[in-house]
Amino acid sequence: MGTQTVAVSGASGLVGGKLVGLLKAAGHTVLPISRRSADSSTILWEPERGFLNPARLEGVDAIVHLAGENIAAGRWSPAQKQKIRDSRVQGTRTLVESLRGLSNRPKTLVCASAIGFYGDRGEEVLDEQSTAGTGFLPDVCREWEAAAAGATELGMRVVHVRLGVVLSAQGGALQKMLLPFKLGAGGIIGNGRQYWSWIGVTDAARIFAFCVENPSVSGPVNAVSPHTATNFDFTKTLGSVLRRPTVFPLPGFMAKLVLGEMAEPLLLASARVTPNALRKAGFTFTEPGLRECLVAELK
Repeated sequence: MGTQTVAVSGASGLVGGKLVGLLKAAGHTVLPISRRSADSSTILWEPERGFLNPARLEGVDAIVHLAGENIAAGRWSPAQKQKIRDSRVQGTRTLVESLRGLSNRPKTLVCASAIGFYGDRGEEVLDEQSTAGTGFLPDVCREWEAAAAGATELGMRVVHVRLGVVLSAQGGALQKMLLPFKLGAGGIIGNGRQYWSWIGVTDAARIFAFCVENPSVSGPVNAVSPHTATNFDFTKTLGSVLRRPTVFPLPGFMAKLVLGEMAEPLLLASARVTPNALRKAGFTFTEPGLRECLVAELK
């Protein structure tokens, strides 16, 4: 496909910032979707109420929807869980509803989702055809994807990008782990046997761009490296890259004590996820190995 006009929500976030740079470098026009106007290219919206001027989306070729409350922003009180759900499910429904009245609506919606869809599955190898798990995060992901799928009724191609643990020194899980590891206080979490399906932030952004640019891609897409790692392997590799010992384990009960309910799905659950859809579509990873990804992201 040639160059496109792409509207992006969450354009200032960890993945969104990288994605905007990639899209612009490829010659695409990028229109940020935001609550606040940075410049005249910004499309203003409020996730609870919709776009202030939906006509700004007339003639846009694709929308990438990344906006959502940070799931690790605070302990999962009932109010925080509602925020996590509403920012994803209601925000996506609002976006799709805003497109109904357009005469020249976008052809593509690439919407973020997460491998939280699968829940805690132990050693089971999971691909895009695997069923959803049970619990809060699988429920949110299922509703989130259902909200985005509403765009198929409008004749749009819809892609659900199920993000793994995004690795970046600038934010997310890796950034939080760096200080204790650099101080020599890092270690395995729980029994260390749980699978962490990860993706470098650069490849994460490239996957969203790939989904925008390739009309053959639709439905769920696992945005994870082909080389998943157990928490034990992840811990030892990060310690090795940082040249620090990893002898201070964090027992599961302590993780739950410190973090509350979110400890189980975010740190202790096991999801051994494979990127089958990307493999079949011909996507090439720039950082497929954990060590090379950590070295690249931490330099």
